[in-house]
Amino acid sequence: MKQDIPTGRTKEDIKVREQLIKDFYAQWIAEHPDKKVLNVALEKFINVKFLSINETYEKASRSYESTLAVFRLTEILQNATFVEELPAKRNTRNQKQFEKLLVMRYKNIKLTVGLQRSNQDIVQYCITVPQQF
Repeated sequence: MKQDIPTGRTKEDIKVREQLIKDFYAQWIAEHPDKKVLNVALEKFINVKFLSINETYEKASRSYESTLAVFRLTEILQNATFVEELPAKRNTRNQKQFEKLLVMRYKNIKLTVGLQRSNQDIVQYCITVPQQF
């Protein structure tokens, strides 16, 4: 699969990577019907929801490295460790449902999760590989 992922930054490359990420999540959800993974460091489940897929494909598809990281979803959700806590942006559509965001790291991969205001679920928000972390 790795060789089928475009490495460029053209609109077409990004569209292909977006579709690969969406397809991956569909397969992942079929294999994980409860849509959650126990994180070792937090000792809590990280849930994957519709928002997780949308935010991740929009952000991760922008780079080849971030797209590759998404394909390690289970490993990242299980093994990421806490880095910092940030306030959720109340005026941002995708963040207003969160009480706060937790930035986590697994190797060179940044995992952002949110603490959902309504039920206190921890929800995967985004996965990227920052240029510098």
